[in-house]
Amino acid sequence: MELPGPFWLIGCGNMAGAMLRGWLDAGMDPAQVTVIRPSGAPVADGVRVLTHLPLDERPVVTMLGVKPQMLDDVATDLAPVLDGSELLISILAGVEQASLRARFPGPRTIVRAMPNTPVALRKGATSLHGEGGAGEDRALAERLMATLGHVEWIADEALFDVVAALTASGPAFVFRFIDALAAAASGLGLSDDQARRLALATVEGASALAAASDESPHQLAERVASPGGMTRKGLDVLDADESLNRLVHTTLEAAVRRSREMGEAARRN
Repeated sequence: MELPGPFWLIGCGNMAGAMLRGWLDAGMDPAQVTVIRPSGAPVADGVRVLTHLPLDERPVVTMLGVKPQMLDDVATDLAPVLDGSELLISILAGVEQASLRARFPGPRTIVRAMPNTPVALRKGATSLHGEGGAGEDRALAERLMATLGHVEWIADEALFDVVAALTASGPAFVFRFIDALAAAASGLGLSDDQARRLALATVEGASALAAASDESPHQLAERVASPGGMTRKGLDVLDADESLNRLVHTTLEAAVRRSREMGEAARRN
């Protein structure tokens, strides 16, 4: 995919690195990308990596890919450089639009993005939120994220913490469920390797079927569960006292709470 000018990536941890891999696989010109990271560790062929900001250059697009706790350290040097720049994208969990604008008054448009790690395979889910700014900048942000998978705009920023818990943290929760499936089968006699392979294949196939079906996941589960059969007996355990629903609700609630705590910390600083 083509960019309208230089693209700076501030930080390149797990999430930002996954996004970069997805973009490069989609045809982004690595010569347009500059990664600024203290370690100076290389990230991909053709991508320039610097340990300090190139103060004699100006990006068209900048993405914040550092930890939220590093926001103020980054903003001190970066904000003056972005004066008059076009688009700033932030993937910092919990850090609200107002907190970003307070630290970066210069960019024409600021967009919050909340991706997840499957973006590396271009099968991610990314939510976007932006207030004001130029329409062409918002369109560019959407085009960048659409290259990596499914994209949705969230109109109410107050819901962004919920979105983050669902999509950004969600893969980790799904991975835990895969582990649990495999561990249960292993405990019932399968070898660890075979249980893991079968659990992965089962979840991959079920996810693809759910995505392709016009029926809800609940309806699909009911189709598998014939009356009195083995699947029904298993679902009876998961459904008893809404135990699975309550567990997942509590899990997401904890993630949302932490996102809001990080947002509050950014507002105080």
